Amino acid sequence: MQKWLQYDIEYDSASGIWGVGCVCGVKGDIPMARSSARGLLRHNNSKLDTFLKRNTSRDVYERIRVYEPCVVVSGSVKKVFMHVILSDESVYLSEYQPRALREALSFRHIKSIELINDLPDFLSGQDRERSMHIRVVHTAKDPGKTSSRSKGSVQNKPSFPSFQMVISDAPKREIEVIVFSDPAGVSPSWRVSPTSMSDGGLEEDEGSVIPKRRSASCPNPDVLALAVFNTSPAHSSSSSDQRQSPSASVPTALMRRASTEEQEQEEEKEEELHLYAVSPSSRIYLHLQSSWSSYIIRSTLMLDPVYRKRCGISSSSPQKQKYQKISWERTCHLFSQLSGELLQENISLESLYLLLQELHTATNRNPTIKKLFWRSPDLYPFLVKTLSESSQGGQEGVHTADRLLLCTLVVQILSLMFRETEIEAARLSMLTAKQGALTENMLLALVRDPDLQLPDSTDASKSSLNKRLCVSQLQADYLDAASALLFELVVFCQEASRTPALGHFLTIGWVFRLLKPHPFLLAFVGYQAQQLVLVLWGPQDPLSPSQAVLLFQRCRVLLACLQHSACLSKYIRTGFKEEFRYYVKTSGLEDRLPHYYPISQPAQNLLSQLLSLVLQKP
Repeated sequence: MQKWLQYDIEYDSASGIWGVGCVCGVKGDIPMARSSARGLLRHNNSKLDTFLKRNTSRDVYERIRVYEPCVVVSGSVKKVFMHVILSDESVYLSEYQPRALREALSFRHIKSIELINDLPDFLSGQDRERSMHIRVVHTAKDPGKTSSRSKGSVQNKPSFPSFQMVISDAPKREIEVIVFSDPAGVSPSWRVSPTSMSDGGLEEDEGSVIPKRRSASCPNPDVLALAVFNTSPAHSSSSSDQRQSPSASVPTALMRRASTEEQEQEEEKEEELHLYAVSPSSRIYLHLQSSWSSYIIRSTLMLDPVYRKRCGISSSSPQKQKYQKISWERTCHLFSQLSGELLQENISLESLYLLLQELHTATNRNPTIKKLFWRSPDLYPFLVKTLSESSQGGQEGVHTADRLLLCTLVVQILSLMFRETEIEAARLSMLTAKQGALTENMLLALVRDPDLQLPDSTDASKSSLNKRLCVSQLQADYLDAASALLFELVVFCQEASRTPALGHFLTIGWVFRLLKPHPFLLAFVGYQAQQLVLVLWGPQDPLSPSQAVLLFQRCRVLLACLQHSACLSKYIRTGFKEEFRYYVKTSGLEDRLPHYYPISQPAQNLLSQLLSLVLQKP
């Protein structure tokens, strides 16, 4: 009999709870969510899996990421052996012999997740020495105070979906750029506005015209091929009227939300959830961290009307949004058709861009596509090849804008595919194939010179100046997207670095050893540090949700540089120490990062760590 745990599992008929006694041997084989050879948790507890399928809705079940048995200690649970179940928004608990499922906490209430270095007194022997003690600090409603909210408030609603944001339509600042122009620089008959390409329909906004287009495999122009959300006809017909209706601005709506949250905070108290994992291959801590990080990024971005629109969620009238589920089989079929069009030979640059835009929009609206992407043997290599070839092209006039726009879109798609797919076994297989050759090519192509060298021009006309400014802005957009993708890679590799049992080479050390000889590495990292300083030094207005997320991602990347690369650490401290000392102030972050952004407190914590490392004495 394999000794996974050494507990006496006892059932208290009075309380209906399975308890854990002191270590004294194994009474039976305890099935666990065991790790495969590559360290990914498998759902091999058929009894629990059947219970979850039977007792949860499809939406809830499909959002479950992993589960693992742990000893649980909280205000209402005392040293009980239970299944800890993680979805992408909540932590659930169920008895060892599952009879009921209850939400322990939502990720929106978590304040910190940390490992505690101690030896629990209720364990002994090897289990005591190898136990992993995780403390989750979170807020909970104080029963001693009366809530001012009604019974139908957010707290009493199901946690799926949990984005209870009060957002209204607001004017969007868009950058209009000319793409896919002919060699002579003559403007084509259509133009692309990067922030408006997500709808897949004909749209006229501030002079920007976007052609309604469908891929040949799905010619219906009214339905985006792989979209999860469709707008009802009634809503579509009234959309123009809604844009004319008076509505509160986004800042006003957020201020109302902030005021409501301040009242809620007065009614809440701080509590702790303690999890004790005793399996030597446990990855529950890493999955908690990853799930929480993904949640605060996604929920912060949901405050952005443009992002919500890209995801198919109405900002002004969410109650009028009609949701239409697409079956797994239908999604696979449409994904296969789109993949076939992308991979066809001799595809034009224009067609390639539009098909990639369709893939990007569809993935935002249907997370199932992420699984299909990594299970496809061709799409990841194709995107890496496209990024590499586009990065190496010559820089001549307006063609630079074409390549920058294409590269930015490819990087955005890759970032999206990395997020929330850490339990997808096919992703690890793809990233490690052929000794990580594709991942190596992606990293080398991702890092580029931030100083865009444009050919000298004697043309001082307004049109020429606008083109040069446009290309500079596109370069900045690319570097922002590259920072976000590098963040995803850093998170992935740091998890591997903290789990030696994985046994593969894709660690954070491998990333920096690979990039060390890159001719533009120092300039690229320097640009990221410079942008962080400029954002915090600029006007003291609140950052937008997307800016706050980018700040969080840049902090994580720069921290990794300081902690895992001696040359980059020296470069950052030497080149930016004075800028960080005088222009980065943690005291004023509350004004830049509103507390109603879910990512604000974690971003402030990261920034404090970063500032401490940059300013510390050698």
